[in-house]
Amino acid sequence: MGDPKRDKKKYETPRVPWSLQTLEAELRLLGEYGLRNKRELWRHKTKVSRYRKLARSLLGKPAKERSKAENILLSKLRREGLVSEGANLDDVLDLTVNDALERRLQTLVFRKGLAKTIQQARQLITHGHIAIGPRIVRVPSYHVTVEEEGNIGYAASSPLAKEDHPLRVTIEAVQSSQKIKEAAAEFQASP
Repeated sequence: MGDPKRDKKKYETPRVPWSLQTLEAELRLLGEYGLRNKRELWRHKTKVSRYRKLARSLLGKPAKERSKAENILLSKLRREGLVSEGANLDDVLDLTVNDALERRLQTLVFRKGLAKTIQQARQLITHGHIAIGPRIVRVPSYHVTVEEEGNIGYAASSPLAKEDHPLRVTIEAVQSSQKIKEAAAEFQASP
């Protein structure tokens, strides 16, 4: 059997880690998406970077060699929700780290309104209150595919699955107040 291998590092650090612009941009993304540390951010940056590198290498190949690999790459990215239907390699080159961060389970739970804040979304996931279909997922950085996105909800075994749970009532009240504020802002903006 032998000794278990040491896992490879799944991220690359910035070339200039102490640049003020880099630090500010990373800190903004950490707060916006509720990431635990910069390693989570770097992992997603590396993932996007690899997709873009693959797209650049495909653009350099002749059309005959490129077509099959291009279709495979684009279909994978469509399933993951990183590019839309009818996308091409130029769209892959336009990918940003925000596109990858928007597909995380933590972000989608917050965007669907199952949590008041992005940090609460992370807490609900790690405590086992969120499920994708019948399966409880406890990993906030889980990459949700397009097929799974509609199945995100409270776990059946969670107390939050009940309609009258106090936290759930609070979340719904926050959502309704946000909708009222948005409607008021639109009304004021209209001539």
